[in-house]
Amino acid sequence: MNLKRFFIANVVLMGAGFMAHAQADDAQLIKQGEYISRLGDCGACHTVAGKPAFSGGLAIKSDLGTIYSTNITPDKDHGIGGYSEQQFADAVRKGVLPDGTRLYPAMPYPDYAKINDEDMHALYTYFMQGVKPSAEEPSKTDLSFPFNQRWGMRFWNWAFTSEKPFKPIEGASAEVNRGAYLVEGLGHCGSCHTPRGLGMNEKALDSSDAKFLAGGSLNGWEVPSLRGVAHWNEQEIVDYLGKGRNDKAAVGGEMTSVVENSTSYMTDADLKAIAAYVKYLGGNPPVPAANVQAASTTEAKLTTAKNLSVGERLYLDNCGACHFVTGKGAPGVFPQLDQATIVNAQDPTGLIHTILAGAQQPSTARAPSTLAMPGFAARLSDDDVAQLSTFIRQGWSNKAPAVTADQVSKVRKTLEK
Repeated sequence: MNLKRFFIANVVLMGAGFMAHAQADDAQLIKQGEYISRLGDCGACHTVAGKPAFSGGLAIKSDLGTIYSTNITPDKDHGIGGYSEQQFADAVRKGVLPDGTRLYPAMPYPDYAKINDEDMHALYTYFMQGVKPSAEEPSKTDLSFPFNQRWGMRFWNWAFTSEKPFKPIEGASAEVNRGAYLVEGLGHCGSCHTPRGLGMNEKALDSSDAKFLAGGSLNGWEVPSLRGVAHWNEQEIVDYLGKGRNDKAAVGGEMTSVVENSTSYMTDADLKAIAAYVKYLGGNPPVPAANVQAASTTEAKLTTAKNLSVGERLYLDNCGACHFVTGKGAPGVFPQLDQATIVNAQDPTGLIHTILAGAQQPSTARAPSTLAMPGFAARLSDDDVAQLSTFIRQGWSNKAPAVTADQVSKVRKTLEK
């Protein structure tokens, strides 16, 4: 009898140990999946302030109309709770839902196609076990004809996407290939930084094509090339992605959300891998050397504050306290204007928008302080902003086209919508 009890007790203990081990494995897998969701920036599109996490409803404006993100919580009626792992993978990689409905490529499935099976399994486990179900029912996407004919996406996918898995770069280091996997796949950096074709498709999906990450345009903002990032070293890239700021620049526009929800959560190793990869790509022409004489001339005139143009006076009155007469700002605090990408962009929309609406750096674990630039829309007229922008774009070493009041007016109207 004692032997029988001993045997039963050991079986119970072994079972308990097995369950504890399985639970620990599940917890680790859920944690891994949560990190994968950060790498993929899932929350930025599927979470709206004041609503449950991942319950959808974000309005994504496109040339075709407004697309609303869906509920991707494990709710079985309103979310993805009824998806098998294969159905989940098909939705993420192929843009195809269990009922055959085709997603629009506002969901970056052309890039997510490169997510490997291990990461997909962790991601599925996280969404099914680590996310709270929500019965939130977001607005339905209802585009005008012919864009509401989702079956047509089958032909778009055939023409512009690839289901090939990630292919490591032959001869590249393990760090560069980790960066390539993150940038080309989960990070879907190409969805903004790669030029678009006539079909609104990314013209390239990986580093085998020189058009990949060669820059583009998003909502009027000029998106810079990431090929080589000649104006920053690797640590500056790491700081920008991890902190939202470096010694030369601070995030603005769409990148604010990317840093706040995704890249600031990345490990140091992954940030370094991304920096190594974009540097490996190369391809950018070198940044023109700073024009020391021109920069000194602008600095001297602003310092003496005599015979100022309207733009120069507006700069001293509104910008000089933070960006200084040198246009260099304060490293890690206020971004520099001399040779800044946003300042020298051919399309001045980004600069105009920042002057009118202001900007705020996100608070991240690596840089908790929140630094904000006020907007000047209520203080400056269209002509004032045009004069100010023109000075900034042509002062110091900058050599960008002048800005007109009409250009400012167009950007101001977008703020009022």
